[in-house]
Amino acid sequence: MDKNNFWNTSKRPLVMLAPMEDVTDTAFRELVLHNTIPGHLDVVFTEFASTDGLCHPKGRENVAQRLVISKTEQQLLIEKGVKIVAQIWGNNPEKFFKATKYIDENYRFDGIDINMGCPVRNVVAQGSCSALIENEPLAKEIIQATREATSLPVSVKTRIGLKKVDTERWINFLFKQPLEGLILHGRIQKQMSEGEANWEEIAKAVAIRNKVAPDIPLIGNGDVFSVEDMHERITKYGTDGAMIGRGIFKNPWMFQSPLAEINTEKRLATLFSHLQLYESAWGRSRPFPVLKRFFKIYVSDFRGASEIRKELMETNSITEARRVIENTLSKIVS
Repeated sequence: MDKNNFWNTSKRPLVMLAPMEDVTDTAFRELVLHNTIPGHLDVVFTEFASTDGLCHPKGRENVAQRLVISKTEQQLLIEKGVKIVAQIWGNNPEKFFKATKYIDENYRFDGIDINMGCPVRNVVAQGSCSALIENEPLAKEIIQATREATSLPVSVKTRIGLKKVDTERWINFLFKQPLEGLILHGRIQKQMSEGEANWEEIAKAVAIRNKVAPDIPLIGNGDVFSVEDMHERITKYGTDGAMIGRGIFKNPWMFQSPLAEINTEKRLATLFSHLQLYESAWGRSRPFPVLKRFFKIYVSDFRGASEIRKELMETNSITEARRVIENTLSKIVS
């Protein structure tokens, strides 16, 4: 057993925070880690990093932002016992090899995850991500190229089908590849994020895994909105863990405290901290409007939340947003 392979050495169940574009940057991951009790979260992922971009001298600097781990985050990862995985995407095996080599030689990640599940139409139209579900030969080449470029454990995050449910064929194929882990979202690409995630198909994948590759962990993903829900699904469907994506928007404190214990002051203080972390990590190199998607996460479920949120949505800088929060907090304290 490889002691550096967290897929084999970590506890069960494995609790993971999903990779999300313009969400799981180093600032947000650091915020989540601050609010995590050791043992409640096992693995976090970066945003999606393009292999094309990482292989292009002029595009690398921009794409490499998705792989940044701040010094404070690195310390928290160690303190909380959390692993961090770089997720990459593309459609060219040679670029997967080169990009993985670059990551392996320049960063300190605990694993590489191949995105074979992103449903965004223009990405799929390029033959990347979910498109690989219907291109076994290319998917195989990409996995092999990534595997050859690193000693880190390699995993795949994918879906149960492209235009239709195709779990049996696709999962049988994946479990015959040299992978250390598999994360399965219970929707097809065509659904995007609509409808309910089909955990019965995830259970079918577990049964396939048990026959084909019993040593490869399988993580379920889709519609996990609380720690309680996560444990219920793991028990019912037999996965080795669960990945939480949009659920973190309902409760960024889910790895720390029950939502009922989060009062208005703590919500606003957490948003204030997020603004500070974002500014510290990126300065002006990333646009301020990206932060606006987080306002509803923190400013909700209390009296007057909609008015404060409206005021925040009209701000145009971190300084302006910070001022709104400070004014609101002063009224609460007084």
